[in-house]
Amino acid sequence: MQCPIDKTDLVMTDRQGVEIDYCPKCRGVWLDRGELDKIIERGSAQAPSAPSQQPYQEPNYPPQQYDKHGKQDSYNQGYPRKKRKESFLGDLFDF
Repeated sequence: MQCPIDKTDLVMTDRQGVEIDYCPKCRGVWLDRGELDKIIERGSAQAPSAPSQQPYQEPNYPPQQYDKHGKQDSYNQGYPRKKRKESFLGDLFDF
């Protein structure tokens, strides 16, 4: 089967029991009937339980510094960027 975008032959791979067709050139992903349902089922099974309700606390942000043009002097102001929590889809579509 060919990629509808760039006409490259699609590659088939098995990820966590779900067959996925993807294009190695444009990285497009195509699913057959029922495969999306399988992915959704696996996602809901791995979803964490609801977090306990805690009162809202105002975040303590560092003071921001601006230059003479009203722009921030530094994008991250020396703080490391926080890494986003990985989801099961990251493992599923990581080729």
